[in-house]
Amino acid sequence: MMDWTDRHCRYMHRLLSRRTLLYTEMVTSPALVRGDARHLLRFDPSEQPVALQLGGSDPVELAKAAQMGADAGYPEVNLNCGCPSDRVQSGAFGAVLMKQPALVAECCAAMIAAQPAEVTVKCRIGVDDQDPEEVLPEFLARIVGAGVTRVTIHARKAWLQGLSPKENRDVPLLDYDLVHRMKGLFPNLHISINGGVSTLEHAKELLDAGLDGVMIGRAAYHNPTDILQAADAVVWGEDMGPEPVDVVLQMRDYIEAHMADTTRGGGKLMPVVKPMLGLFAGRPGARQWRRYLSENAHLGGAGWSTIEDALAAMERTAA
Repeated sequence: MMDWTDRHCRYMHRLLSRRTLLYTEMVTSPALVRGDARHLLRFDPSEQPVALQLGGSDPVELAKAAQMGADAGYPEVNLNCGCPSDRVQSGAFGAVLMKQPALVAECCAAMIAAQPAEVTVKCRIGVDDQDPEEVLPEFLARIVGAGVTRVTIHARKAWLQGLSPKENRDVPLLDYDLVHRMKGLFPNLHISINGGVSTLEHAKELLDAGLDGVMIGRAAYHNPTDILQAADAVVWGEDMGPEPVDVVLQMRDYIEAHMADTTRGGGKLMPVVKPMLGLFAGRPGARQWRRYLSENAHLGGAGWSTIEDALAAMERTAA
């Protein structure tokens, strides 16, 4: 979810659900260790629980990056072995690591030894011409041997040649049954499933069928209220999250603080507004809300009053 689940997105998502585990965008270990890009680790304490997702393939460098994450306050550091983008492949990490389970295990062991945060892994069921029935059990056995106790499996292959990153999210067939079989083979491993889950009801079905967790990506981004507002109630039996208009109003202090801070991307409304565009998806006036903000949030002088105007425009349309 690079360029998607940034700190503004996570802050808003936490308002909708107190219990769901949030993940950062993938941050590369070279950027942290060699580029000293510590600003990429910024998060608001209210986002917790939030996990730092790292991309990399050098055990020493990943260990240092994991330590930086733990020092910044992240309770979990997740190693991405699932992203199929060209940029990730050129850096020899992401989904290409499915071809090197021994290296992944070495990376995980180094990360675990270097710092106190829990180390987890996100992977595919295989890549290219690999046979997932053979590859995935070996991969899981390797990381479990390194000390990993939690993994998220995107239940699709990644085709590193011939498919774009977008196509890799939809074209390869889903194999939920294989992930369920992995739970049978590794009963003590916490296994979450990812891929093709677009409703909270579907997520609950997968949990009831014996999996330990469900990761929802783009569906939660584009329809945050539908996925997250009821998550605490449906999954944990707790209270529903707030209505989307209340979420908008609760964002006011955060937005005004962001507008007042002109360092490192502050002072501009659009980055905060971008993850809010889908808050009213499927509700009366949603199109007007999205359109007004898309057309006005990037303009000079845009601020909280722009949000208020968008709400008013939406309410007029809904009426």
